[in-house]
Amino acid sequence: METIKCEACNREFAKPEDLAMHNYAKHNIPLNNASGNKNSENSSISKKTIFLIVGMLAIILVGYFFVSGKGLTGNAAFADDGSSDVQRITLSFKNYNYYPNTINVEEGKPVEITLDSSIRGCYRSFNIRALGISQSSASPSDTIKFTPIQKGSFEFACGMRMGTGTIIVN
Repeated sequence: METIKCEACNREFAKPEDLAMHNYAKHNIPLNNASGNKNSENSSISKKTIFLIVGMLAIILVGYFFVSGKGLTGNAAFADDGSSDVQRITLSFKNYNYYPNTINVEEGKPVEITLDSSIRGCYRSFNIRALGISQSSASPSDTIKFTPIQKGSFEFACGMRMGTGTIIVN
């Protein structure tokens, strides 16, 4: 009868199950890895590490777009040829919300939204999720520019969704 030795303490066992129980009790090796298969332990650490790295990168990426004002603009083409067709809107802050909190614009015409100096904090991060608009305005000289290419009524909000409003595209 062949015996199996524990790699850590050289104790001999008749069955792999006995070795697994010994490794679990004496050497804190999980039962699913107690038979001495080191690859499964390394792969679980590797998976945890990869998950952690991907999670950190996602947090950094979201933070970058939130702070930088570069934004994600999937439905936000903007062409300002200097004509008066640009729809310019200035938002203020009144009663703990954007004012006006209902905006009417025309489809296919460029929109330029300015957040005046009364807007502070997370309210300077402006999002229209349904249109793919996510931009930050550090000061009133920064404008949020896009061209709506879809009719409808869409919610806009600050980065923390504390301030909200509606943009109606006709």
